Amino acid sequence: MRREDKGREAGCSTQKGKEESRQTKCKTICTNFGNSGANATSPLTCARSAGASSISGVSAPDPTPLLSARALSAVADGDAGPTRVLDGVSFDLAAGEVVDITGPSGSGKTTLVLALARLLPHATGSLALAGTPASAMTPQEWRAAVALLPQKPVITKGTLRDNLLLPFSLRVRAAEAPPGEPQLLAQLAAVGLSELALERDAARLSVGQQARVALCRVLLTRPRVLLLDEPDAALDDASAAAVGGIAREFAADGGAVVRVRHRSSDGLAARRLRLAAGRLEEAAS
Repeated sequence: MRREDKGREAGCSTQKGKEESRQTKCKTICTNFGNSGANATSPLTCARSAGASSISGVSAPDPTPLLSARALSAVADGDAGPTRVLDGVSFDLAAGEVVDITGPSGSGKTTLVLALARLLPHATGSLALAGTPASAMTPQEWRAAVALLPQKPVITKGTLRDNLLLPFSLRVRAAEAPPGEPQLLAQLAAVGLSELALERDAARLSVGQQARVALCRVLLTRPRVLLLDEPDAALDDASAAAVGGIAREFAADGGAVVRVRHRSSDGLAARRLRLAAGRLEEAAS
């Protein structure tokens, strides 16, 4: 064999050895993902490491939106007959983002969040969660991940504890352990309700307290997306600020938030969108 051929063969063997070493290292990382320790590495990180390298050594963020909507349309009956409330609405919501939906009364803001929660059977269009089509999930699975807090909170008879634990009595969460008392108290404190006892009669809650208890109940279920229909409409400024802080922290932890709001901007939203005449557009700052 000529000297240059031997050199080329040796170089190929060295490169092959490096590639096998890299693949072995990646396989070890993936195997260790099952551990819950602080040093566990996700399969997504491993897949990126095995795929392409980066000059800086840092992988690019996943461009897939956490929530996407395409061509949402809905018709509602009005005094003048059927009205197209949503007319081909499309938008993307990224993880870590808070987006406010504004618009005149009756423009369809509540209809939009109901459609996003798959609570409008006659709405048309498509939805996806982190790239997974809504059609691949049951409505219950979808609503466990994309949770709606309606404008009028639902408070049932019983104690405050009963109301907070209500979702965990449903079949969709039968396999989940309900949160304990320390977690319930911490969640109440986070929305400024630390003075309330868990055994308090829920019927004695004020309207503003009911709204915050309902928010606590949703947060305890750990959804990926929060749809908040006027979450601060019945709150004073201090309580509204506390609820806004909760939305900001939820997004910072990797979730995403859509808020229907009539109040002036509180500076938390990355984007403000205006719904009018069935169309969703960027709102003027």
